[in-house]
Amino acid sequence: MSAPVIDPTRIRNAWAGRISGCQLGKPVELLSMRQGREAVAAYLRDAGALPLRDYVPLIPGSFVDKTGRSSCRGEFSRSEPDDDINYTVLALLLLEEHGAELSTENVARAWLKLLPAAVTWTAERAAYMTLLERAHDAFAYGAPPGFDIGECAENPYNDWIGAQIRADLYGWVCPGKPSLAADLARRDAALSHVGDGAHGAAFVAALGAAIPAASSLDEAVTAATEEVPPDTRAWDAIHFARSLVGASEAVDQLHERYDELSPVHTVNNLAVVVWSLLTYEDDYSAAIGEAVAAGWDTDCNGATVGGLWGLTGRPIPEHWTAPWRGRVAVTLAGIGELDLEDLVARTVAVAETLAADA
Repeated sequence: MSAPVIDPTRIRNAWAGRISGCQLGKPVELLSMRQGREAVAAYLRDAGALPLRDYVPLIPGSFVDKTGRSSCRGEFSRSEPDDDINYTVLALLLLEEHGAELSTENVARAWLKLLPAAVTWTAERAAYMTLLERAHDAFAYGAPPGFDIGECAENPYNDWIGAQIRADLYGWVCPGKPSLAADLARRDAALSHVGDGAHGAAFVAALGAAIPAASSLDEAVTAATEEVPPDTRAWDAIHFARSLVGASEAVDQLHERYDELSPVHTVNNLAVVVWSLLTYEDDYSAAIGEAVAAGWDTDCNGATVGGLWGLTGRPIPEHWTAPWRGRVAVTLAGIGELDLEDLVARTVAVAETLAADA
């Protein structure tokens, strides 16, 4: 696979697609986690929002009103902070500082200095706790960790979705180089994840790198799947999702197969991402709308599908980007809010540096 010219338009659309998809899924995230897909469908039906093709409307007094109001339609003028976007920005910061020499220890130091523990979850929080308990006091400033940093990934959540949601930008900055993108994503993932948790991250990054050089999303998925070992549940999920493209009641079949898994496991959510991306290759609104309506980790899947779809180079419809006005809020230390165009310019610069160093 040859490396295409770095395209600022694709990168802008990836950022816009990821942020918009995240904001779409954010209001119903806790509803999905606590009450399931059926509750999400009931809420959207009551709100007159099925099929889901715009931001989630607010029903006053509802569970969504109590837990997700800030990202409902008409309630925001910036993209509200979310861990999915925190990690994308953090990946950008890491690559700006370390480039292709990025290491798992670099990721750990960045977490300690920039990522508040209160905005980490499951595997990330467990890894963070291990760092706080075991790492040498000066580790954040460059000293050796003082223990085997691989111990951070020895946690009960290490095959859940966290590493997968941290992986996108590694693909954006490596167009036509899925193996490099997957390698960078694995180095990040290794702080908290193993097995399918790391394979999902490698796949998402590889897919992002493959899309600009492929003739179709299906071709890109084929290229990215080469980064996933064939004897894994992640590999099986990708192939199962591809088999459902065009099938009636595909989401029902996904839930029948994976409902025993946590709503935030890698495998079930990876299957949703692949299915919705390939099913709605020509319709951004449908791709993120159906990914969110499918349940499980709604904001993560909306974000991942949205960012990958944006890499096709086609524009993100204005009704998704206009409400947040290029304003990107994060909860990283000392940052607060970022500008979309600045993020795009910085991401392009990282991509050009990586290409020059290759």
